[in-house]
Amino acid sequence: MANEQEHSVIEGCQRGDRKSQEILYRNYYRAMITLCLRYTKNEADAVEVLNNGFLKVFKYIQRYDPGQASLYTWIRTIVVRSCLDFIRAKQRIEPHTELTDAGDSHIPAEAVSKMKAAELLQLVRRLPAATQAVFNLYVIEGYNHREIGELLDIQEGTSKWHLSMARKALRKMIETQEISE
Repeated sequence: MANEQEHSVIEGCQRGDRKSQEILYRNYYRAMITLCLRYTKNEADAVEVLNNGFLKVFKYIQRYDPGQASLYTWIRTIVVRSCLDFIRAKQRIEPHTELTDAGDSHIPAEAVSKMKAAELLQLVRRLPAATQAVFNLYVIEGYNHREIGELLDIQEGTSKWHLSMARKALRKMIETQEISE
């Protein structure tokens, strides 16, 4: 969205203008639904999370400060937190034994490079919800384990454990897929 047009849409949303809200939703739909699909098990859940996220966007649009972050970043932050709220509501994250040294489970690059993004997404979606969330936050979003612990209300070591489990499970799924091909 052009800067002037974006400013106009934001002002419209702040006034509660439905047309402006529709424009904002349409402009960010593709990027945010892709984000939601990484955290959920199916499209229906992704749409639910996306819509909940946009409800929050419209509710709190008065608080948006362009000096703090771009509109994209602000919306993305709200949608990621909506994804995490959804995961918490669907499955209570049980504390696991903490690992001080979560051994890296290496996934061969050549195996991943042969896969299409959609195939990889399907494998990530098969992970347990909490493990999937930690994997997405760490690998895709770039959060560190301390930040993930704060977001999910878990210990840093538990976050490391989930990441280790995600890598092991994904490696096993990729190897199984290669064998069956």
